[in-house]
Amino acid sequence: MADFFSEWWGIGISIVVAISMVACVVLLWSQSKVKVKVGADGKPLPAETTGHVWDGDLMEQNNPLPQWWKWLFYLTIAFSAVYLIIYPGFGARQGTLGWSQVGAYEKEMKDGEAQYGPIFNKFLAMDIKDVARDPQAHEIGQRLFLNNCAQCHGSDAQGGKGYPNLTDNDWLYGGDPKTIELTITEGRHGIMPPMGAVVGTDDDVRNVANYVLSLSNSAHDPIKAAIGKPKFAACAACHGADGKGNQMVGAPNLTDKIWLYGGDINTIMETINKGRNNQMPAHKSILTPGKIHLLAAYVWSLSNTGNAASVSDADTNALRQITATAATPDAGNVVK
Repeated sequence: MADFFSEWWGIGISIVVAISMVACVVLLWSQSKVKVKVGADGKPLPAETTGHVWDGDLMEQNNPLPQWWKWLFYLTIAFSAVYLIIYPGFGARQGTLGWSQVGAYEKEMKDGEAQYGPIFNKFLAMDIKDVARDPQAHEIGQRLFLNNCAQCHGSDAQGGKGYPNLTDNDWLYGGDPKTIELTITEGRHGIMPPMGAVVGTDDDVRNVANYVLSLSNSAHDPIKAAIGKPKFAACAACHGADGKGNQMVGAPNLTDKIWLYGGDINTIMETINKGRNNQMPAHKSILTPGKIHLLAAYVWSLSNTGNAASVSDADTNALRQITATAATPDAGNVVK
């Protein structure tokens, strides 16, 4: 934007604003010259009209402006002039206070960090599993999740098509606390290349899809599955010969009936033919390490319910102010 706008834009806008304000004053002053005319008997004469007529007999009278309205208008113009001196708005001028939206935001965040930073730092020094058992940490983590992750994974963390369920203990990259923390921090980019041309014809793709279904004992055609088994060798490099996947590369387990995009024959064929491309954004530039640590503990607790903390109503009410400042709106997608 800085390359597009020159200083002449600011000068031009300033001139337009100044002329407009002066014009408003002149217009108001000129209309203030209209007075109520009275007759010899001291009674007001019928008001003159502007000459505008609507519907044959509806005329606009040229009455004086009400005094209260006129002075309120003058006051508004004076307020505008003072405002443009103090705050940005008069072209490129920053105002005498030096105020800006960015500066106000940064100050608010700095004040919030000074007030609540020690709380996050306290939990940052703790093991994630211990954090997950702490009621206060659990409440803060829940609020962080609702503000940053629920847009993709859902408020219940059970995901949707293309967005993993975080409550079932099935993970693409690993579900240990440190791996979850790494996933939130750095993000994940999972790619399955289109394999249709490698597998062969449409019939070959259907046969391989039936074999994939057979790995999880899902409904399939056993004859086509047997034919497709040799072709599965092209998939084994990532998913393994047994189809149990590889967390090192994020290749899913094909034997557990848990599907990110759907486990019917047509969806699996579509996946083989077209591949999949899924990305969870990195949150290291969105959340502080302390907040990520708390969020990782909360996510880990979702599939390890025996280790999750219980939160009382008193804890909830006491922490609402903390979590309101801690939250930063952004959609997250923890790729399992």
